[in-house]
Amino acid sequence: MAKKQDTAVERVYNVPLRKEYMKVARWKRTKKAVIALREFLSRHMKSEDVRLSKELNEQLWENGIRNPPHHVKVSVKRDDKGVVRAELFGEKKEAKSTAKKPAKKEAIKKEEESPAEEKQ
Repeated sequence: MAKKQDTAVERVYNVPLRKEYMKVARWKRTKKAVIALREFLSRHMKSEDVRLSKELNEQLWENGIRNPPHHVKVSVKRDDKGVVRAELFGEKKEAKSTAKKPAKKEAIKKEEESPAEEKQ
């Protein structure tokens, strides 16, 4: 029997949440929606390690604990190690710049020095 190699997989899902969160009390609905989303992604991506992005979590909690969205569209990536990362569909991550930004203290010092030099 040939062994499968773990490769990176990327998919887009429209995850139904209403059917699951309607089974619990109103004040527990968004918590249940988050659990249902994790279970859905775990089942479909064949991995136990599921991580939700900050934007996705904020989208789920946007209307409070009693009124989560009925469904959410997510783009999901599984890496070689089996870690599943879910993001809102259409959200683009900003590329981290390699250039360092000056620290606030350094920027303030530069601003203070320039007017002092002009006065002398």
